[in-house]
Amino acid sequence: MILKSLSDIVNIAKQKETRRLAVAAAADKPVLKAVMNAYKEGIIIPVLVGNKSEIERISKEINFDLTGIEIHEENNPAISAIKAVALIKDGKADILMKGLVSTAPLLKAVLDKGKGLRKKATLSHFALIESPYYHKLIGVTDAGMNILPEFNEKVNIVHNAVEVFHRLGNTNPKVAVIGPLEVVNPKIEATTHAAMLTVMNSRGQIPGCIIDGPFAIDNAVSKAAAEHKGIKSDVAGDADVLIAPDLNSGNILYKTLMFMGGSTSAAVIMGAKVPIVLTSRADEDKSKMMSIALAAAM
Repeated sequence: MILKSLSDIVNIAKQKETRRLAVAAAADKPVLKAVMNAYKEGIIIPVLVGNKSEIERISKEINFDLTGIEIHEENNPAISAIKAVALIKDGKADILMKGLVSTAPLLKAVLDKGKGLRKKATLSHFALIESPYYHKLIGVTDAGMNILPEFNEKVNIVHNAVEVFHRLGNTNPKVAVIGPLEVVNPKIEATTHAAMLTVMNSRGQIPGCIIDGPFAIDNAVSKAAAEHKGIKSDVAGDADVLIAPDLNSGNILYKTLMFMGGSTSAAVIMGAKVPIVLTSRADEDKSKMMSIALAAAM
């Protein structure tokens, strides 16, 4: 299945069973707006954890009817994260979303060995991008979690990204491992890591996808650029996922696509037992709502 736009994600989410979204520290206007829009689309059922009077005040301000919506009173943001995680652990919610709580306490609750939601060794940020200059949706990872991922962590980051596409109906996504150039240079770790990932994939150690690299970004997304440089690859110019070398490059790529490239994104944290919606305050309302839709579609 080729996904052309983020509206395709909304349609997938609508076809599935409505998921319960636990929002930690929900008394946040942009978050409640996104939750309201997703609720109106029939994508999720909100379960709000936080300062009840503030949630009610903000909801009144944005015309969000809370009738029938579950609210758990908790004024401490860090404890609200623990309570939201517990709701999922107890089977009372299906997706976790960050509200007005810092990322660190939220992830601490998620990663708690006894009471958390850890599933895999590595959590990673995954963004699905709709760009006016690309022929389909493209994933970018990791733009928000792993600062300088070691090779084994990159393997896990690839697995997390591939899982997203499998859950959305693409059984064999094309994964481009990017860096500053398209040839292996032993002095540039990103290129050697790319070559190792490519070999592991060709030998069946990373199944369920096609991996190739290293690629410079132009070769990964432009067939003309790849052909000009004599690159023959099923991935070149048609990538579904871009694997960045580190958080610096991944974050710059992601935000450049958003703020200068006219793109819209849906982003989640993968690697836990459930998708985690963790949006930035700088993200547009549409991106926040689409992030909820992406989590629900999976």
